[in-house]
Amino acid sequence: MATATFAAGCFWGVEAAFRRLDGVIDTCVGYTGGTTPDPTYEDVCSGRTGHAEAVRITYDPQRISYEALLDTFWAIHDPTQRDRQGPDVGTQYRSAIFTHDAAQDAAARASKAQQEASGRFARPIVTEIVPAGAFYRAEEYHQRYLEKRGAATCRTP
Repeated sequence: MATATFAAGCFWGVEAAFRRLDGVIDTCVGYTGGTTPDPTYEDVCSGRTGHAEAVRITYDPQRISYEALLDTFWAIHDPTQRDRQGPDVGTQYRSAIFTHDAAQDAAARASKAQQEASGRFARPIVTEIVPAGAFYRAEEYHQRYLEKRGAATCRTP
């Protein structure tokens, strides 16, 4: 098993998109990329912790590649919006790839360059690519939020 971590706006829809992929074993929503240890949802929403709402994915690399996860990441949000997705505004909604090793870092950078060269986006991609750090699991009511409510997806770009 391997781990990947992505931030692409509200973590509810991001988690739902990744959970549908064959080869994704589990997902967990939480907070990462900030400075406050063990933040709460309210802390993160304040914009003062530096954390992003993110999804940590456990996947089977024999069934789905990291590159396929990256393809999904680019498809489910607008990576040209800085610190927002749709009506959700703040640094906690930024676009970010949190890499777990050198291979993921190289793949993420190559994938970002490929997206930039594709002409798909009219504006520059602002997605940050940074090493994964501490990940704090969000409160239980956030886990599989849309699934628990019978909703298939959140907003899309």
